[in-house]
Amino acid sequence: MKHILLLTTGGTIASRPTDEGLAPEMDGEDLARRIPFLTDSYTVTVRDILHLDSSNIQPEEWQLIARAVYTERTGYDGIVVTHGTDTMAYTASVLSFMLRGIPIPVVLTGSQLPIEHPLTDALENLRIAFAMACSGAAGVFVAFDRKVILGCRAVKTRTEDFDAFESVNWPLVGDVDAGGLHINTAALPPRISGDCVLKSELCRDVFLIKLTPGLDPEIFDMLHQMHYRGVVIEAFGAGGLHFIRRDLISKLHSAAQAGMTVVVCSQCLYESSDFTLYQAGQKALAQGVLQGWDMTTEAAVTKLMWVLGQTDDPTEIRDCFSRSLCGEVSVPN
Repeated sequence: MKHILLLTTGGTIASRPTDEGLAPEMDGEDLARRIPFLTDSYTVTVRDILHLDSSNIQPEEWQLIARAVYTERTGYDGIVVTHGTDTMAYTASVLSFMLRGIPIPVVLTGSQLPIEHPLTDALENLRIAFAMACSGAAGVFVAFDRKVILGCRAVKTRTEDFDAFESVNWPLVGDVDAGGLHINTAALPPRISGDCVLKSELCRDVFLIKLTPGLDPEIFDMLHQMHYRGVVIEAFGAGGLHFIRRDLISKLHSAAQAGMTVVVCSQCLYESSDFTLYQAGQKALAQGVLQGWDMTTEAAVTKLMWVLGQTDDPTEIRDCFSRSLCGEVSVPN
């Protein structure tokens, strides 16, 4: 039988009702007792590493999860991580960067209802996650509602529906029907030569701005005073930023001169930004902003946090954003 490591971090899947609402009170052994159909089919080792609502999973917890996966990577056929759904896409994205070249499947999953609920979706999601963990397909993935998504392309798009996650601007890695789990090998992350090396350093000083009409450019002065090193801007459409009356673009120049890295992507969930199309976009590129292309917001934010954790060199930072590291972006030729 395949040997699977189950790492538990809390989330809805492990929650029980309390006087203050649902809270992750179940441990890994509690979870394992409710999935005998899996523990009888696989050799399963269970380890608790966190007991948190995913709203409380932050960069420090990402590093803890990455270290746990990296430490155990050679002892198992695959690793399943149970996680709350609200920030699962962020965790899956950042693990994709921290664990580039991981030689086994690392599969995040969770549920919209606790595992003890009579109508829970947890059991089905765990089935898919375990099947993917046994597939031999290396990389970081999200398994949810009979779909497998590349970790750095997953986005939570629904708050209640069991079909909570979508693969944005990337085909599904896998799907399940009566014929079993079907894996699309073309959607797997690129192979990395050499051994996996854990690179878990992160810069927490990264800010996300959703651009709104009339946004005051002085916000960049405030961010600089607060010692932020990077900003991700969700711009309009294919790459619009205002520069009449409130000149956001000249402020981007000042931010770049002050050593701040600015990545700009689109507010649109699907398709790619392209700052070469319009005057506003070309003006932004001239000030040194980096394009996010078709990256998800989760991938853009965590990639910037990760890149700034590895280097301060502007040339190296630009190089990392000009190419795909783990399938997170499709860069035009």
